[in-house]
Amino acid sequence: MNLRRKPAAIEGAIEGATRPGPGTRPAGANALVVATVLLLSLAFMLRFGQPERISWIQNFFIVFGAILLEAIPFVLIGAVASALIEVFVPPGAFERIGRLPTVLQLPCAAIAGMAFPICECGSVPVARRLLRRGLAPGAAVTFMLAAPILNPIVIASTIVAYHGRPDFWVVVLGRFTLGFMVAVAVGWVIGARRPEDVLRKGTTDLDADDHPPEESRWSQFAGHIAGDFIFMGRFLVVGVAVAAAIQTALPQTLVAKVADLPILSILVMMALAFVLSLCSESDAFVAASFTQFGPAAQLAFLVTGPMIDIKLSALYAGTYSKGFLRAVLITAAAIILAGTLWVAVIWG
Repeated sequence: MNLRRKPAAIEGAIEGATRPGPGTRPAGANALVVATVLLLSLAFMLRFGQPERISWIQNFFIVFGAILLEAIPFVLIGAVASALIEVFVPPGAFERIGRLPTVLQLPCAAIAGMAFPICECGSVPVARRLLRRGLAPGAAVTFMLAAPILNPIVIASTIVAYHGRPDFWVVVLGRFTLGFMVAVAVGWVIGARRPEDVLRKGTTDLDADDHPPEESRWSQFAGHIAGDFIFMGRFLVVGVAVAAAIQTALPQTLVAKVADLPILSILVMMALAFVLSLCSESDAFVAASFTQFGPAAQLAFLVTGPMIDIKLSALYAGTYSKGFLRAVLITAAAIILAGTLWVAVIWG
């Protein structure tokens, strides 16, 4: 008996696995179930096996839930934007952009991030879709890294968080400028690689256009949203769990001891941004709370988090090839460190 074909987006979300038969779950759903069971098992064992650690596990789940609830809506926004591009934008639109010289593609892709109110979680599926629709890998990556920093929601939240402070213009303009520079630099490092060399094997199936001819655009739209959301959601859960575990165990006294050491304070704030895995729409309020750190260290926190953190590392690893994550980490970290050191020299 022939089974009705599932939308291509959902099939792609299981990364090239065989078509599920009756009664089977997509691999993405299975991963979410396994992660949930493991977390509940950990809570149960600590509750009855080591009751003295109840407060620790309570803190873990509070942090885990806060980060996850903060990130999920923006993953959904990214999935919706990705599906809109796939279903309603003509294929040739991004192919024409892809034919522009690289020197124009990268800055234009970074500036285009201002028009998309998405955070770092949502920008990953959108960038992957843009890449599959003809945009050069370097430009797609530039957009992915720039959008979470240059979009109007993030700019507004940064202005509100630093309003009335003496370092207002240093942080606000510095975040915009340094974020733009890092995004373009990483896009240049990625260069003109082919999409199949950048994307992880199996993820290209997520974008396959094998919908039945009679299927409406809105049905395709819903299928792409479901596929993108499941695909990104399972990696997000893993990354958030790791971030919550590290954040819960991080000694708070460490921050105060290194705040007055110029280079070390910048490195510590970059590490904190990587570990805490905050959403770019809200991280300015957290950065502003570190009043013992100077504007350079706070700026390092604000630029690092939306580009490289634990949950993003999981999303990158699940979406792109093995060398991609290494290239982004090294390039972004080096430029952020160099840029914020200049801020420290000029503004203190």
